[in-house]
Amino acid sequence: MNINALLIDDTDNVVTCVTEVPAGSEVVYRKGDEVLSLKAEEDIPYCHKIALNDLAKGDEVIKYGEMIGRTLEPIAKGFRVWDRNIYSVPRDYASEMI
Repeated sequence: MNINALLIDDTDNVVTCVTEVPAGSEVVYRKGDEVLSLKAEEDIPYCHKIALNDLAKGDEVIKYGEMIGRTLEPIAKGFRVWDRNIYSVPRDYASEMI
């Protein structure tokens, strides 16, 4: 199996596909020494994210080990995570540094 997605941080709940992945194909990524995979439930364009597990409406989307937004609607495992189903959440980085 060729790796076609990147997990940036072990705490991430999405991976980024580094190739276009057709629906029904395997998304393959490395987590530490393990090579893991999941089925793409829809077409995933190049450089888009895919959910590693089911996400409920309002759940945090974690990439780089950081929250990059929250879900606008439920996103099932294997589906695309993008600007149509997540929204940005302003953060107070200054207070997080204390």
